[in-house]
This record gives sequence, structure tokens and C-alpha cells, in this order.
Amino acid sequence: QVQLVESGGGLVQAGGSLRLSCAASGSIFSINTMGWYRQAPGKKRELVAVITSGGSTNYADSVKGRFTISRDNTNNTVALQMNSLKPEDTAVYYCNVKNYYYSAYDPRGVDYWGRGTLVTVSS
Repeated sequence: QVQLVESGGGLVQAGGSLRLSCAASGSIFSINTMGWYRQAPGKKRELVAVITSGGSTNYADSVKGRFTISRDNTNNTVALQMNSLKPEDTAVYYCNVKNYYYSAYDPRGVDYWGRGTLVTVSS
């Protein structure tokens, strides 16, 4: 089992910045990804950014150039620096850890989710 605790959400004006943090504890496999997803009202949960244990990153097109994901493997934390925020970034942001059973090229594994933190961007 993996437990995730998020922090850093809040209310910010358009153009502002926020930093989300997530601390993971428990059984984290050597092959894993840590990431952030978000869900806006009435919409499906979507990927925001993900980072592998080796440091490779992937971002949603909508946040490229504005958001930066980083991780600290020693402390099992992942952060999302969000700059130039827009009202359409308003959502509940969820921290995710995926433990891969075999390799990063084999999707079989298990996902763990935090409880979510609300980000509200006012226009």
C-alpha cells in the first residue's frame, strides 16, 4: 500500500503561481511513476504531468511551458510548480503513484491516489 498526502492548493488570480506538493509513504516499487491529474467540475479526470523514477517527464499540451513537475526520490515526494495560471486550470488536483510490476514498458501495475487538493484560478 502507498499513502499520498497532498498540499498547496488554494485560490489564486489568473497569471499567478501555485506549488503543489505530495508526500508518498509505504511500498513504492523501484519502477514507478509519480504524477498529477486533475478533474474539473463536469469533466473527466485528466493527466497533467507525470515523472518517472529516472526523471523523464510528460505533460499535457495545455500546461506545457507553464507547469513543471519534479520529484525527490530520497524523500518520495513529487511537486508541481504551476505558473501563469488560467481560469481553465481550476480543478481538483490529485497526486498519483503507479507501481509497475515488471517494467515501464509493461502497463501492468497498481495506481494509488491522494484525496485531492482544490486549485481555483479567478479571472
